[in-house]
Amino acid sequence: MTIFLQAALLIWILVTLLWIWSVIIKNVSIIDLFWGMSFVVVNSFYVLTTGELTIRKILIMAFVGLWGLRLSIHLALRNIGKGEDFRYQQFRKDYGEKRYWWFSYMQTFLLQGILVMLVSLPLLGINLSQHTKELNILDYIGIALWLLGFSFETIGDYQLSRFKKNPNNKGKVLDTGLWKYTRHPNYFGDAAVWWSFALFSIAASAYWYIIGAIIMTYLLVKISGVSLLEKSLNKTKPQYQEYIRKTSAFIPWFPKK
Repeated sequence: MTIFLQAALLIWILVTLLWIWSVIIKNVSIIDLFWGMSFVVVNSFYVLTTGELTIRKILIMAFVGLWGLRLSIHLALRNIGKGEDFRYQQFRKDYGEKRYWWFSYMQTFLLQGILVMLVSLPLLGINLSQHTKELNILDYIGIALWLLGFSFETIGDYQLSRFKKNPNNKGKVLDTGLWKYTRHPNYFGDAAVWWSFALFSIAASAYWYIIGAIIMTYLLVKISGVSLLEKSLNKTKPQYQEYIRKTSAFIPWFPKK
């Protein structure tokens, strides 16, 4: 628990510094760029403070590092130079400029810091475990699941980015590539990555820590991912209802005829 609290203190310092910078530049969107790298920071701290470096820890360092770095680079390329995200602009308008500067600290920065610590629980379980240091069948299933999830997230983001860059696609719905089999291949891939970490945690005999993967999946499906995005798409793209009718919402499956 001491290690968890120390990591939480580190994340609190970092999100507070980011908040101060966001107030100076009047752009809360910078917190989004930190989401992926925050897990790299937390996991690196756990690795450095828990002693022996096992093969499982090395694997997790590589997997978390690749996942977090790719996500942060993707968001940076997508967001930098385009101003504050519309969600934060709306919050700024709703709460008023005079109080949003401090309200954003609790609503966005502190909240994200808390979520990082909760979602990253499988990483804590893996690093704390002293029960099984050799890889077992669950580790190998976890490796396969991570590769699947990382591929879906990376390819899905690439296909969407390429689709949006084509001006002829304005107002259209992407329903090819991975998007033919799930309406949200990037979110499915994200969830799969975190369930792979949950499997690594179970393989290390750290069972209850999989709560982090459950929380991440709930956020992706019900809060900030699928649910929020589909409300917006239903309003802006008339063809989206037909896309919903024939395409799986989350878990990839063959489209309905």
